[in-house]
Amino acid sequence: MVVDRIPSGTRDVLPDEMRELRAMTNRIRNVFEAAGYGEVYTPALEYENTLARGDLRAARPAYRVFDEHGNVLVLRSDMTVPIARVAATRYSHVAPPLRFSYLAHAYRGVRPQRGQSREFLQAGVELIGAAAPEGTAEALTVLCAALDAAGLETYRVGLGDASLFPGLLEALHVPDTARERILTELVQGDFVGLQREVTALGLAGGDAELLLEVPRLRGGPEVLDALPNPLRNPATGMRAVHALLNPQTAERIIFDLGLVRSLGYYTGAVFQVYDPALGVSIGSGGRYDDLLGRFGRPMPAVGFAVNVERLHIALAGEERGRSG
Repeated sequence: MVVDRIPSGTRDVLPDEMRELRAMTNRIRNVFEAAGYGEVYTPALEYENTLARGDLRAARPAYRVFDEHGNVLVLRSDMTVPIARVAATRYSHVAPPLRFSYLAHAYRGVRPQRGQSREFLQAGVELIGAAAPEGTAEALTVLCAALDAAGLETYRVGLGDASLFPGLLEALHVPDTARERILTELVQGDFVGLQREVTALGLAGGDAELLLEVPRLRGGPEVLDALPNPLRNPATGMRAVHALLNPQTAERIIFDLGLVRSLGYYTGAVFQVYDPALGVSIGSGGRYDDLLGRFGRPMPAVGFAVNVERLHIALAGEERGRSG
């Protein structure tokens, strides 16, 4: 019997799983709606130069086609940039804050043999026009409420700052080319590669030790104590966010000073969802205060996206752990 193949990184979702996904996403949608986030849907295809404004780097669109006029169209690899476009154009005369939610697929190129998804479903929100720390605290509160509604129990949300490690590299006068390599190693979580790059810099012992120690700092508010001068401003911002959270959300937060995101539009607080039942991130987000300005309407903004399929797998893993 010949079975027609489907592209690597894609899969068929059959009725039993689809019913579970539908029930889970409906609970998440209800959380978004109760928090005042209106659901939007944007085209799967965008003009390439539109998405290019997001400086997507690792999430750069991988699938391109030409329309009948010769314009380059790409499958969206991210929902934040299309929603920034919507906010700046379709809502140009609406006073902020603007609250949008979505449940939509994104598409990214995959490496063979890595088990990565080429097509994946995301649930997320974008809060546009709300500055830090209040806007960040609201986004984290909605994120945790959505994960709670989905049924996840053992998750934690790592909170860091996109400016923290670049600021430290600048303060230590690390050359630009080396900075890029070091940040790449951090994004990939490759501490062996990080040590190799830092050693090659030939820094004084204390400076090299600092570059290797800071990314490993993770825990409660105590990890923010006694940080060196280049890290004090980001630490102050993280403390301010934490102070605004309700106790149920605050207990889910861990400070992660090595958290660096691959998307180029992040400017401040960044966060990532971890769960022991799954060895990869379930969701992530952060502030992107400069992105709306690239579309002609400067406003602060923050958002997050949850990978629905990974969330479903983590839920199943937690359930197996409880029954075992």
